[in-house]
Amino acid sequence: MVQADTSPQLDSVRAAYLSAEDLKVAASIIYNAYHDDPIFLEIFQSEREGYESRLRSAIREELTAFWEADQPIIGLFDEGRLLAVACLTSPDNSIGAGRYWHWRLKMLLTTGYYGTRQMLEKEEKIRNAMPAQKYHLLSFIAVHPDHQSHGLGHLLMRAIDSVLLEHRDSEGVGVFVTVPKYESFFADGFYQNVAQVEITTKVGNVMFRPRP
Repeated sequence: MVQADTSPQLDSVRAAYLSAEDLKVAASIIYNAYHDDPIFLEIFQSEREGYESRLRSAIREELTAFWEADQPIIGLFDEGRLLAVACLTSPDNSIGAGRYWHWRLKMLLTTGYYGTRQMLEKEEKIRNAMPAQKYHLLSFIAVHPDHQSHGLGHLLMRAIDSVLLEHRDSEGVGVFVTVPKYESFFADGFYQNVAQVEITTKVGNVMFRPRP
């Protein structure tokens, strides 16, 4: 039996900011995309029981912090279905390294002291490596596993560029890349390697795309 192709036609896909009702699906898409990320495997101690629960909790709290700080969370939709998501911090960086006290408390309760401290240290190191003062930071980018390799990632990058153009004070977009194959993806989008950063025992690259 031949299965029907359920992949979306790109001309029917639309980019839009997420609503509160979309956050649960967004968290699931991000979880699947970052489950095997080498940095998160270290930070949330995958060798210990409960790794999946700690990672889910961290992603949920991150999305909540983005939402409460009114930071851009972009989705790609096809007939109401969320297919891909990207989370950015704006140049005002209102989430910030200090974070909200309730974010820290919830992270401590759900992921533990080690995971919370490592997340804060990761943010600080990435921020210190950026070659600009005012910029957007791409914290998460993920495509639903059933809809990968269909060009959605490139559509999402174009949506990110549109957000950048809405903020005249932004000098560009930065991202921290931990998987080599994704470096090529971002390099195709004119992101350049600007620094190498070590988080726990793993190393990733900070990449930056200057404002056109």
